Amino acid sequence: MLRIYLFILTLCLVTVWQPVMASESLDYSIARGGKLYDKWFKVNSYSTPKLANPAYPDRGAYKNKKGADWRCKECHGWDYRGDGGAYSTGKHFTGIVGIFQADTISEAQLASILRGQQHGYTTEMLADKDLIDLTNFIRTGMVEMDNYINRKTKMVTGDVSKGVNYYQTICAGCHGLDGKEEDDVPPLGKLSNKNPWETMHKILNGQPGADMPAMRALDMQISVDILAYLQTLPKE
Repeated sequence: MLRIYLFILTLCLVTVWQPVMASESLDYSIARGGKLYDKWFKVNSYSTPKLANPAYPDRGAYKNKKGADWRCKECHGWDYRGDGGAYSTGKHFTGIVGIFQADTISEAQLASILRGQQHGYTTEMLADKDLIDLTNFIRTGMVEMDNYINRKTKMVTGDVSKGVNYYQTICAGCHGLDGKEEDDVPPLGKLSNKNPWETMHKILNGQPGADMPAMRALDMQISVDILAYLQTLPKE
């Protein structure tokens, strides 16, 4: 009888104390998808593609250059508007359209487009899990940058007085109070003024291959205020 009791007690303890695996939230998936959009081969430790991306036009300045032509942002832009946004002119111009209309098609259709002949993303490049995260970002995670960044002046409509507190308590531990702490990162004051769209994308989603937190789950205005403050930091 005692043996039976101990056996039942052991089963109960195993059941009660069995660790619970945390499930991924949608924001986690979207933020990871944002990093894949930025540089997928850095996120999933895939070697830098050696062959030119068949979807990238020959007229583009980054054709077959260190995998740049495989980065989603290189065709569709940091503001996701392609030739209708910040990449409508300049060295990053490709003539390829933006992707805001992607929210009108299903996940399966979008995955089929990415796996198709034009884009050519194989399962070795983007695993099925990668594809889920990337499609989640494209369908529901893109931000209308024009609501926060003046496309002509590049100035951000944020509150600098609030941004300084957010930045110094969340970001300065790695980037330094002046935004120049990390040797492999340009001064944040320079980057945020030169390309505020890229900076906003990284604030929201994080930096591929780095331990940078994603701000996506917080109120959008916090990210906007941080970006506004970054534009006041030293550029050199």
